[in-house]
Amino acid sequence: MVAAGTRCAVLGSPIAHSLSPVLHRAAYAELGLSDWTYDAVEVREDSLAGFLDGLDDSWRGLSLTMPLKRTVLPLVDEVSKRAELAGAANTVVLEGGRRVVDNTDIPGAAAALRERYAGPVGSAVVLGGGATATSLLLALTELGCREAVLAVRDPARATETVEAVGRHPDAPRLEVVRLDEIGAGTNPACDVLVSTIPAAAQTSDLLDRLPLPAVTFEVVYDPWPTPLAASAAGPLVSGLDLLVHQAVLQVELMTGRSVGVEVLRRAGESALAERAEAGA
Repeated sequence: MVAAGTRCAVLGSPIAHSLSPVLHRAAYAELGLSDWTYDAVEVREDSLAGFLDGLDDSWRGLSLTMPLKRTVLPLVDEVSKRAELAGAANTVVLEGGRRVVDNTDIPGAAAALRERYAGPVGSAVVLGGGATATSLLLALTELGCREAVLAVRDPARATETVEAVGRHPDAPRLEVVRLDEIGAGTNPACDVLVSTIPAAAQTSDLLDRLPLPAVTFEVVYDPWPTPLAASAAGPLVSGLDLLVHQAVLQVELMTGRSVGVEVLRRAGESALAERAEAGA
């Protein structure tokens, strides 16, 4: 029997590595929401519709990670303007039998960047072309980015990202290149270098061909530091920074209550330290 209370979860595949349960549970503890629970649930693209249909009235919110951020859109009742623009959602709020989705990655990324760096963001290089890269590009656009290079393994698979960025009224000039071509000839100058690719893909050859940016934004938080993070010469925005800022917004959407970023950051840092110690 399921205990009485309000249920939330993060969905994705794979999902065991997710820090979201640690962050949201820390928020509930801080807010005194003792009857709220938050779990990690393995859900693939082909089983998302069935999972959503099986939820009862005890469920209040869902966080979505790979590969569900785009899959969820046709399955809901209302899509926020941000999620519609990005063509991707990372948050589902469940209320009164309705499913409403939003994208907290966009404002979360902007807040995370501005917490670490106050300089210009007129130009950017973004590695990877998935839903997270889309949100980062849109966040940079909101902050004034006017030209960007999108480096991906297969340009044909970046179509959704290119179309989403192009829908923004202040869309930057976007050039798509192959990841193995970045830096060929001359490294493109940029204010911000963003990586959404796995640590294993960050080879020494690739790092040698990347520009030297004013600020580096590494979306991956585990393992840490990634090769890119370890080589960053200037200000560094981490995946944990992004995770806690977007999670603060998710908590507010799901609970109607606000919690401080530092509460979630301390919980995340502690969990990552425990993982590192266990793996040593």
